[in-house]
Amino acid sequence: MLWVLFLLVAWGAAVVSCTRLCLAAVAAAQPMDPDPAADAKGLSLYEAAFLSGGPRRVGELVLVTMYRERRLLLAHTGWVTVVVPDGRDELERSVITAIGPEGQSPVRPVRAALAAAAPVRALGDRLVAAGLAVPASARTNVAVAVRHVRAACALVLATAAAALLLVPPAAGRGPVASWFMLPLLLTVSCLLIARVEAHPYSRWASPAGQRLLGRIDVPPRRTLAQRSGGGPDGDDDAGEVLTALAVHGTVALPDRALRAALKGHWGH
Repeated sequence: MLWVLFLLVAWGAAVVSCTRLCLAAVAAAQPMDPDPAADAKGLSLYEAAFLSGGPRRVGELVLVTMYRERRLLLAHTGWVTVVVPDGRDELERSVITAIGPEGQSPVRPVRAALAAAAPVRALGDRLVAAGLAVPASARTNVAVAVRHVRAACALVLATAAAALLLVPPAAGRGPVASWFMLPLLLTVSCLLIARVEAHPYSRWASPAGQRLLGRIDVPPRRTLAQRSGGGPDGDDDAGEVLTALAVHGTVALPDRALRAALKGHWGH
């Protein structure tokens, strides 16, 4: 009956980790009081980008905006080159600073530097203060809890394997395996619910921020992605493309070469 000790370990890890994840998810989903002024004026493109995809999405929006206005060149090989070295706001100046004094740099480090730049952090802080964004601590707590559940799932499998080795084949291993199926199902189902239903560990917008995002009128991603052309002159409804980029990400960009440039390499 030594296998019972392994079963207790598996159940303990499953119950504790799943309980932590549920508590963290409930805390992250708590409604926050939005700023009435923010609710009345709606969202800027930068704010919509942050609420939809976080700092990375903001960086992509700044790069594409400057590219379409011919103040940056984005090559499909994954390099960005400064054309006009004067930024119109703090975010654009952060891009130029991240590119460096030589005026040319790979896109990936520029995008990473911009995501950590002070103007982007300030944008996130303003959205959190307005009740439109989920605080970083809440996202971190849920992400940590998800990792704990994954570790518990692996521990259940390991303890089940160890327990089955202790049971003689003649005694029958089926009943022992069935006991371990319960904590395994608990951890797996908890991860699936967190991924499909709640998914709070990747959601930047609070419920109030989600409502404001829902008010943005943007064409479906497939409609925009099926367009061709779309150079930096802005002849293909630049406002719609930038709005779609802010809300949906790079998949909404009609220019395949531009999508490849933002990923940092061609062909993906």
